[in-house]
Amino acid sequence: MKFRLVVILVLILWNCEDKQTSKQTNTSKQKDTLVENAKEVPKKQRTSEFPLLTNDNAMEFFLKYSKEHKENKVRIITDFGNIDILLYDKTKFHRANFIYLTKRKYFDGTQFYRVVKNFVIQGGSSDGVDLYKKRRKIGKYLLPPDTKRGYTHKRGAISMPSSEIENAYKLASPFQFFIIHRPGGAKYLDKDYTVFGEVISGMDVVDKINAVETDNGDWPLDNVYIRKVEIIK
Repeated sequence: MKFRLVVILVLILWNCEDKQTSKQTNTSKQKDTLVENAKEVPKKQRTSEFPLLTNDNAMEFFLKYSKEHKENKVRIITDFGNIDILLYDKTKFHRANFIYLTKRKYFDGTQFYRVVKNFVIQGGSSDGVDLYKKRRKIGKYLLPPDTKRGYTHKRGAISMPSSEIENAYKLASPFQFFIIHRPGGAKYLDKDYTVFGEVISGMDVVDKINAVETDNGDWPLDNVYIRKVEIIK
């Protein structure tokens, strides 16, 4: 009789221990799942909303983006005033790229880092660490030239410089741009660089920026910040 009681007690304790272990195991799995989900969901969202652009997928992406995002006017806000730009529909990849970077707030906080007297002001870069973080999130890609649309490097034209990496095809650096300041324009650039827009308001601001003091490397002695670029109607 005593033996049977001992066996029953052991079975009861064993069963209770199994239930507790089962509960602990389930809780552990739930916690792991929640942690995994917490890591995975934002990653999936980022991937679907903002694909990492490369030379392999950028053109396809901007072809689709240009059809879905028809905006063609932006405002560059600086401490010297505002510059309003009309982006040309015919240069669809360059327009789409500029609109995309504007919506990603890439240009906010960059600078007009190169000022050549009576020639151009060039913007879209800086020596800040945050800028390189932005570029890493957006991707690494170049845009092919689109120079046969009839647009010229007249005064007020906005164009895209070629990559800092030497390339025979004049592939453009998508993160930078320059505005022609010279009264007579610079038509000799037409064959090599893509004009994708023009200043429609604020050439007086371009004049002010072009007048700032620079060093021997055409860098302004005092930083000329692009505080914000926004889409306008």
